[in-house]
Amino acid sequence: MDELQDVQLTEIKPLLTNKNARNFQDFDCQEHDIETPHGVLHVTMRGVPKGNRPVILTYHDIGLNHKSCFNTLFNYEDMQEITQHFAVVHVDAPGQQEGAPPFPMFTLCCSDVNSMIGIGVGAGAYVLTRFALNNPTLVEGLVLINVDPCAEGWIDWAASKLTGWTSNLVDIIMAHHFSTDELTDNQELIQTYRLHVAQDINQDNLALFCGSYQYRRDLGIERPVVGLNEDTVNTLICPALLVVGDTSPAVEAVVECNSRLNPTKTTLLKMADCGGLPQVVQPGKLAEAFKYFVQGMGYSNLKKAMYRPGRSLSHSLEVHVVSSLLSAACGHRRFE
Repeated sequence: MDELQDVQLTEIKPLLTNKNARNFQDFDCQEHDIETPHGVLHVTMRGVPKGNRPVILTYHDIGLNHKSCFNTLFNYEDMQEITQHFAVVHVDAPGQQEGAPPFPMFTLCCSDVNSMIGIGVGAGAYVLTRFALNNPTLVEGLVLINVDPCAEGWIDWAASKLTGWTSNLVDIIMAHHFSTDELTDNQELIQTYRLHVAQDINQDNLALFCGSYQYRRDLGIERPVVGLNEDTVNTLICPALLVVGDTSPAVEAVVECNSRLNPTKTTLLKMADCGGLPQVVQPGKLAEAFKYFVQGMGYSNLKKAMYRPGRSLSHSLEVHVVSSLLSAACGHRRFE
């Protein structure tokens, strides 16, 4: 594969109106509560696994769930044209779905599938990256939005600026997701997400999720050097698309992650005129980028029945493998 270059896409009109509530809705989905040795996990599936094709598996950021993090993107018409060829599995981090009761410990699992293309945001991007490092044969590609490969990042800074962890948790989450300009200029979006974080997410569970992410370990990834360490270095072997808005609080972290990955398998997409939630603010741009990414993986014609020769996996993401996805999450810490 030729070395991939940084990409800039032309502006597409943001999908931000008073339809925000509708953007949180699920359409044609099945919800499941899956029993695991660690507890019950809530997942939402669109479609069914199709032969040996991977599923698209999403994992959201702190303060969000799959609806508020991904439904604007997956309900977008151009994205639906792509995902009709794949099953989509949305994983809600334990206790983060709407109306969730308090839970005793942190766990993660998903349905029985052969392989996956992961789409993660923030904490979810970290979890999926660590999972791919631990289980490289199960992950065909990763789209990592606002990924931070480093240990203990923004939460420490935010906590030092704000007094009182619990009383300011919503403010900390908002500062994590949005730039200063967004917090000031985009009041409709900010109000929608502030109310969502404060009212729809169990605050005790959210504090535990944030605490676990705060104590995460560095991913320990290194850029391979040809002829020196390409066979021994700890890095992703699957294609990766790194995405960040050009005014996002996560810009420096994403650029750092890009500097650590194999440049022949990694593309950095910095979205112009975009803040901390590109999948919400610019779903058209991200759908376009995702289409090119999937085509680059060998799924070349998204209009026809898709088949990629030479791909056959006997693995499945069952409960025992899911435990490694749990251990990948947030520095091997549990909520107890």
